[in-house]
Amino acid sequence: MLLCTLCGCGKDTKDTSGLTKVTLNEVAHSIFYAPMYVAFENGYFTEAGLDVTLVTGYGADKVMAAVLSGEAEIGFAGCEATIYTYLEGASDQIVNFAQLTQRAGNFLVSREPIENFTWDMLIGQDVLGGRAGGMPEMVFEYILRKNGIQPSEVNIDQSIDFGSTAAAFSSGQGSFSVEFEPHATGLEQKGDGYIVASLGVDSGYVPYTSFFTKQSYLDENGDTVQAFTDALQKGMDYVNSHTAEEIAAVIAPQFAETDLETVTTIVNRYLEQDTWKSDLIFSEEAFLLLQNILEESGELPERVPYEKLVTTQYATKAAE
Repeated sequence: MLLCTLCGCGKDTKDTSGLTKVTLNEVAHSIFYAPMYVAFENGYFTEAGLDVTLVTGYGADKVMAAVLSGEAEIGFAGCEATIYTYLEGASDQIVNFAQLTQRAGNFLVSREPIENFTWDMLIGQDVLGGRAGGMPEMVFEYILRKNGIQPSEVNIDQSIDFGSTAAAFSSGQGSFSVEFEPHATGLEQKGDGYIVASLGVDSGYVPYTSFFTKQSYLDENGDTVQAFTDALQKGMDYVNSHTAEEIAAVIAPQFAETDLETVTTIVNRYLEQDTWKSDLIFSEEAFLLLQNILEESGELPERVPYEKLVTTQYATKAAE
């Protein structure tokens, strides 16, 4: 019994209200993930019979560690983490069951305003990038290659912790920085930087983030995963049928440190670049593209089977 508790396996527990308790570990707390926060703020998880505790892991590797250890039932991060885990030979496979975003959510920030930015302007420049093997860094390198630039031609600093690059940029490090929101807009508001490009626009459609859990959890708690996915789909439906102002008003409590006008600006930016899918189905085509990006980055020693790492049954049912 002790071993089962430590591994986080077995049936879910319920709180005093009769709701099923679920811990969700997210890679970062960003407006980029608006549909999920709509599900929280509009009570969709509660309506589905769930008591979801949200924990921020600050990095896909930390999210995965939480899921593997049983600290969290569900993880939310770049789906590359599930591929790495598979290749490492995990005995209890991690399975993606819902895809949230279909574009990168970060932006290139310059120290000086650039009216007509082109990616070759980064050659020889110091850029604050992301962790090696993580989606932010790999998509950045993918864009460079799409524009005929080898990542080695750019001085990419990968030594700064996730979430700390904006502060480092403000302190004078780098000529450019790859930033998520609200940090990108925050740098602009302080006059410390200027958004010159969207990685989401320039990379095209990529399966950027997904929700995943252990195969054993799916086997034991399929109803919970379905309820969770149903609530997420309601959040997705909301962002695809409401204005930036309406969405921002709903998720504002999740970003109390950011004023409503800024939240609205950021939401509108994500809406305009078609960030969120209409459903949560993680297609085989998207998974193939993900592996192409990993392979180009030198992070994929061998291809992995889609059917082992992805299930679409919960997202398909939620979309019905």
